[in-house]
Amino acid sequence: MRRSRIAVLVSSLLLAVGSVLTGATTATAAQLAASGPYVALGDSYASGVGAGSYISSSGDCKRSTKAHPYLWAAANSPSSFSFMACSGARTGDVLSGQLGPLNSSTSLVSISIGGNDAGFADVMTTCVLQSDSACLSRIATARAYVDSTLPGNLNNVYSAIRSKAPSAKVVVLGYPRFYKLGTSCLGLSETKRKAINDASDHLNNKTAEVARSRGFLFGDVRTTFSGHEICSGSSWLHSVNWTNIGDSYHPTAAGQSGGYLPVLNNVA
Repeated sequence: MRRSRIAVLVSSLLLAVGSVLTGATTATAAQLAASGPYVALGDSYASGVGAGSYISSSGDCKRSTKAHPYLWAAANSPSSFSFMACSGARTGDVLSGQLGPLNSSTSLVSISIGGNDAGFADVMTTCVLQSDSACLSRIATARAYVDSTLPGNLNNVYSAIRSKAPSAKVVVLGYPRFYKLGTSCLGLSETKRKAINDASDHLNNKTAEVARSRGFLFGDVRTTFSGHEICSGSSWLHSVNWTNIGDSYHPTAAGQSGGYLPVLNNVA
Protein backbone atom coordinates (compact mmCIF):
# COMPACT_ATOMS: atom_id res chain seq x y z
CA MET A 1 0.00 0.00 0.00
CA ARG A 2 2.82 2.35 0.94
CA ARG A 3 4.66 1.53 -2.30
CA SER A 4 1.50 2.29 -4.24
CA ARG A 5 1.23 5.71 -2.61
CA ILE A 6 4.89 6.44 -3.35
CA ALA A 7 4.44 5.38 -6.97
CA VAL A 8 1.44 7.68 -7.31
CA LEU A 9 3.38 10.54 -5.71
CA VAL A 10 6.37 10.05 -7.98
CA SER A 11 4.11 9.85 -11.04
CA SER A 12 2.34 13.04 -10.01
CA LEU A 13 5.64 14.85 -9.53
CA LEU A 14 6.91 13.69 -12.92
CA LEU A 15 3.71 14.85 -14.58
CA ALA A 16 3.95 18.21 -12.86
CA VAL A 17 7.57 18.66 -13.90
CA GLY A 18 6.70 17.58 -17.43
CA SER A 19 3.88 20.13 -17.58
CA VAL A 20 6.17 22.91 -16.43
CA LEU A 21 8.83 21.95 -18.95
CA THR A 22 6.26 21.63 -21.73
CA GLY A 23 4.86 25.04 -20.86
CA ALA A 24 8.33 26.54 -20.85
CA THR A 25 9.10 24.90 -24.18
CA THR A 26 5.87 26.22 -25.69
CA ALA A 27 6.58 29.72 -24.41
CA THR A 28 10.11 29.54 -25.80
CA ALA A 29 8.78 28.40 -29.17
CA ALA A 30 6.35 31.31 -29.24
CA GLN A 31 9.14 33.73 -28.38
CA LEU A 32 11.34 32.28 -31.11
CA ALA A 33 8.49 32.59 -33.62
CA ALA A 34 8.02 36.24 -32.70
CA SER A 35 11.74 36.94 -33.10
CA GLY A 36 12.16 35.09 -36.41
CA PRO A 37 12.06 36.61 -39.89
CA TYR A 38 8.92 38.65 -40.62
CA VAL A 39 7.65 39.44 -44.14
CA ALA A 40 4.86 41.98 -44.71
CA LEU A 41 2.99 41.62 -48.00
CA GLY A 42 0.00 43.30 -49.58
CA ASP A 43 -1.57 46.51 -50.80
CA SER A 44 -1.81 50.14 -49.68
CA TYR A 45 -3.53 49.23 -46.40
CA ALA A 46 -0.44 47.25 -45.48
CA SER A 47 2.10 49.69 -46.92
CA GLY A 48 0.56 52.57 -44.98
CA VAL A 49 -0.80 54.92 -47.64
CA GLY A 50 -2.53 57.77 -45.80
CA ALA A 51 -0.32 57.50 -42.70
CA GLY A 52 2.51 59.72 -43.97
CA SER A 53 6.20 59.30 -43.09
CA TYR A 54 6.92 57.34 -46.26
CA ILE A 55 10.25 55.60 -46.71
CA SER A 56 11.90 57.43 -49.60
CA SER A 57 13.41 54.28 -51.09
CA SER A 58 9.95 52.72 -51.41
CA GLY A 59 8.95 55.14 -54.17
CA ASP A 60 5.40 54.75 -55.44
CA CYS A 61 4.81 51.81 -53.09
CA LYS A 62 4.55 54.39 -50.29
CA ARG A 63 5.70 52.23 -47.41
CA SER A 64 5.25 54.15 -44.19
CA THR A 65 7.11 54.00 -40.90
CA LYS A 66 3.66 54.45 -39.34
CA ALA A 67 2.17 51.39 -41.06
CA HIS A 68 1.23 48.47 -38.84
CA PRO A 69 3.91 46.07 -40.19
CA TYR A 70 6.65 48.62 -39.50
CA LEU A 71 5.25 49.36 -36.04
CA TRP A 72 5.04 45.64 -35.21
CA ALA A 73 8.61 45.06 -36.34
CA ALA A 74 9.85 48.04 -34.31
CA ALA A 75 8.16 46.72 -31.18
CA ASN A 76 9.07 43.03 -31.56
CA SER A 77 12.54 43.13 -33.15
CA PRO A 78 12.27 40.15 -35.50
CA SER A 79 15.57 38.76 -36.73
CA SER A 80 14.78 40.33 -40.10
CA PHE A 81 11.96 42.44 -41.52
CA SER A 82 11.08 42.51 -45.21
CA PHE A 83 8.52 45.22 -45.96
CA MET A 84 7.17 44.26 -49.40
CA ALA A 85 3.63 45.71 -49.37
CA CYS A 86 2.98 48.21 -52.14
CA SER A 87 0.30 50.77 -52.94
CA GLY A 88 -2.07 49.58 -55.66
CA ALA A 89 -1.03 45.93 -55.41
CA ARG A 90 -3.34 43.18 -56.59
CA THR A 91 -3.02 39.45 -56.04
CA GLY A 92 -1.01 39.10 -59.25
CA ASP A 93 1.45 41.75 -58.06
CA VAL A 94 2.03 39.85 -54.83
CA LEU A 95 2.77 36.69 -56.81
CA SER A 96 5.09 38.40 -59.26
CA GLY A 97 6.94 40.85 -57.06
CA GLN A 98 6.56 40.41 -53.31
CA LEU A 99 7.35 36.79 -52.40
CA GLY A 100 11.14 36.91 -52.84
CA PRO A 101 12.07 37.18 -49.13
CA LEU A 102 9.95 34.16 -48.12
CA ASN A 103 11.82 30.98 -47.25
CA SER A 104 11.74 28.02 -44.90
CA SER A 105 12.99 30.13 -41.96
CA THR A 106 10.25 32.79 -42.27
CA SER A 107 8.25 32.72 -39.02
CA LEU A 108 5.60 35.38 -39.64
CA VAL A 109 3.83 36.68 -42.74
CA SER A 110 1.13 39.36 -42.76
CA ILE A 111 -0.90 40.35 -45.79
CA SER A 112 -3.88 42.46 -46.81
CA ILE A 113 -4.91 41.97 -50.42
CA GLY A 114 -8.02 41.73 -52.57
CA GLY A 115 -9.52 45.20 -52.44
CA ASN A 116 -7.82 46.35 -55.62
CA ASP A 117 -8.73 43.13 -57.42
CA ALA A 118 -12.37 43.86 -56.61
CA GLY A 119 -12.10 47.39 -58.04
CA PHE A 120 -12.08 49.35 -54.79
CA ALA A 121 -10.83 52.62 -56.32
CA ASP A 122 -13.37 52.54 -59.13
CA VAL A 123 -16.19 51.72 -56.74
CA MET A 124 -15.38 54.71 -54.56
CA THR A 125 -14.93 57.03 -57.55
CA THR A 126 -18.30 55.97 -58.94
CA CYS A 127 -20.03 56.39 -55.60
CA VAL A 128 -18.50 59.82 -54.95
CA LEU A 129 -19.16 61.27 -58.40
CA GLN A 130 -22.32 59.54 -59.61
CA SER A 131 -25.87 58.75 -58.54
CA ASP A 132 -27.09 56.27 -55.95
CA SER A 133 -28.18 53.87 -58.68
CA ALA A 134 -24.79 54.04 -60.43
CA CYS A 135 -23.04 53.45 -57.12
CA LEU A 136 -25.20 50.42 -56.29
CA SER A 137 -24.70 49.00 -59.77
CA ARG A 138 -20.91 49.28 -59.53
CA ILE A 139 -20.95 47.69 -56.09
CA ALA A 140 -23.05 44.80 -57.42
CA THR A 141 -20.40 44.19 -60.07
CA ALA A 142 -17.67 44.18 -57.42
CA ARG A 143 -19.62 41.77 -55.21
CA ALA A 144 -20.08 39.39 -58.15
CA TYR A 145 -16.31 39.47 -58.73
CA VAL A 146 -15.67 38.75 -55.05
CA ASP A 147 -17.93 35.70 -55.30
CA SER A 148 -16.76 34.33 -58.64
CA THR A 149 -13.11 35.24 -59.22
CA LEU A 150 -11.42 36.60 -56.12
CA PRO A 151 -11.40 33.34 -54.12
CA GLY A 152 -9.29 31.65 -56.79
CA ASN A 153 -6.88 34.59 -56.90
CA LEU A 154 -6.54 34.61 -53.12
CA ASN A 155 -6.03 30.87 -53.05
CA ASN A 156 -3.18 31.20 -55.57
CA VAL A 157 -1.46 33.76 -53.35
CA TYR A 158 -2.00 31.78 -50.17
CA SER A 159 -0.74 28.58 -51.80
CA ALA A 160 2.42 30.34 -52.96
CA ILE A 161 3.04 31.77 -49.48
CA ARG A 162 2.67 28.36 -47.86
CA SER A 163 4.89 26.72 -50.45
CA LYS A 164 7.70 29.24 -49.93
CA ALA A 165 7.28 29.64 -46.15
CA PRO A 166 6.03 26.24 -44.93
CA SER A 167 6.58 26.96 -41.22
CA ALA A 168 5.37 30.55 -41.06
CA LYS A 169 2.37 31.82 -39.16
CA VAL A 170 0.33 33.66 -41.78
CA VAL A 171 -1.99 36.50 -40.75
CA VAL A 172 -4.48 37.79 -43.32
CA LEU A 173 -5.75 41.24 -42.35
CA GLY A 174 -9.10 42.55 -43.58
CA TYR A 175 -10.50 46.01 -44.23
CA PRO A 176 -12.55 48.35 -42.01
CA ARG A 177 -16.11 49.47 -42.52
CA PHE A 178 -15.84 52.93 -43.97
CA TYR A 179 -18.86 54.85 -42.67
CA LYS A 180 -20.76 55.38 -39.47
CA LEU A 181 -24.43 55.10 -40.35
CA GLY A 182 -27.50 56.79 -38.92
CA THR A 183 -25.88 60.17 -38.42
CA SER A 184 -25.91 63.39 -40.41
CA CYS A 185 -22.80 63.65 -42.51
CA LEU A 186 -21.74 65.73 -45.48
CA GLY A 187 -20.93 63.82 -48.61
CA LEU A 188 -22.41 60.50 -49.66
CA SER A 189 -26.02 59.55 -49.09
CA GLU A 190 -26.96 57.00 -46.44
CA THR A 191 -27.87 54.61 -49.25
CA LYS A 192 -24.36 54.78 -50.68
CA ARG A 193 -22.68 54.59 -47.29
CA LYS A 194 -24.61 51.47 -46.28
CA ALA A 195 -23.93 49.79 -49.62
CA ILE A 196 -20.19 50.50 -49.28
CA ASN A 197 -20.12 49.10 -45.74
CA ASP A 198 -22.02 46.00 -46.83
CA ALA A 199 -19.59 45.49 -49.70
CA SER A 200 -16.65 45.74 -47.29
CA ASP A 201 -18.29 43.14 -45.05
CA HIS A 202 -18.78 40.88 -48.05
CA LEU A 203 -15.13 41.19 -49.06
CA ASN A 204 -13.97 40.52 -45.49
CA ASN A 205 -16.18 37.49 -45.07
CA LYS A 206 -15.06 35.94 -48.34
CA THR A 207 -11.39 36.65 -47.60
CA ALA A 208 -11.70 35.16 -44.12
CA GLU A 209 -13.34 32.05 -45.54
CA VAL A 210 -10.53 31.44 -48.03
CA ALA A 211 -7.79 32.26 -45.49
CA ARG A 212 -9.16 29.87 -42.88
CA SER A 213 -9.55 27.11 -45.45
CA ARG A 214 -5.75 27.33 -45.89
CA GLY A 215 -5.17 27.25 -42.13
CA PHE A 216 -4.25 30.94 -42.00
CA LEU A 217 -5.38 33.40 -39.31
CA PHE A 218 -7.77 36.21 -40.20
CA GLY A 219 -7.38 39.54 -38.45
CA ASP A 220 -10.71 41.36 -38.43
CA VAL A 221 -10.19 45.11 -38.00
CA ARG A 222 -13.87 46.04 -38.11
CA THR A 223 -14.11 45.86 -34.33
CA THR A 224 -11.08 48.07 -33.65
CA PHE A 225 -12.25 50.66 -36.19
CA SER A 226 -15.76 50.71 -34.68
CA GLY A 227 -16.49 54.26 -33.56
CA HIS A 228 -13.74 55.62 -35.80
CA GLU A 229 -15.42 55.37 -39.20
CA ILE A 230 -15.89 58.35 -41.51
CA CYS A 231 -18.75 60.51 -40.13
CA SER A 232 -18.03 59.31 -36.57
CA GLY A 233 -16.42 62.58 -35.49
CA SER A 234 -13.28 60.61 -34.61
CA SER A 235 -12.37 59.06 -37.92
CA TRP A 236 -9.29 56.91 -38.42
CA LEU A 237 -9.94 56.95 -42.17
CA HIS A 238 -9.41 59.74 -44.66
CA SER A 239 -12.54 60.86 -46.47
CA VAL A 240 -12.19 62.24 -49.99
CA ASN A 241 -9.03 64.33 -50.07
CA TRP A 242 -9.14 66.43 -53.22
CA THR A 243 -5.63 67.82 -52.63
CA ASN A 244 -4.12 64.35 -52.19
CA ILE A 245 -6.56 61.94 -53.78
CA GLY A 246 -4.37 58.92 -53.05
CA ASP A 247 -4.98 59.26 -49.30
CA SER A 248 -8.77 59.04 -49.74
CA TYR A 249 -10.40 56.14 -47.89
CA HIS A 250 -7.12 54.95 -46.40
CA PRO A 251 -6.27 54.69 -42.69
CA THR A 252 -4.60 57.60 -40.97
CA ALA A 253 -1.57 57.03 -38.76
CA ALA A 254 -4.04 56.57 -35.86
CA GLY A 255 -5.89 53.96 -37.92
CA GLN A 256 -2.68 52.02 -38.43
CA SER A 257 -1.62 52.16 -34.77
CA GLY A 258 -5.08 51.94 -33.20
CA GLY A 259 -7.01 49.92 -35.76
CA TYR A 260 -4.55 47.52 -37.40
CA LEU A 261 -1.66 47.08 -34.98
CA PRO A 262 -3.73 45.73 -32.04
CA VAL A 263 -5.28 43.10 -34.31
CA LEU A 264 -1.87 42.02 -35.60
CA ASN A 265 -0.58 41.93 -32.01
CA ASN A 266 -3.44 39.68 -30.95
CA VAL A 267 -2.88 37.04 -33.61
CA ALA A 268 0.86 37.25 -34.40
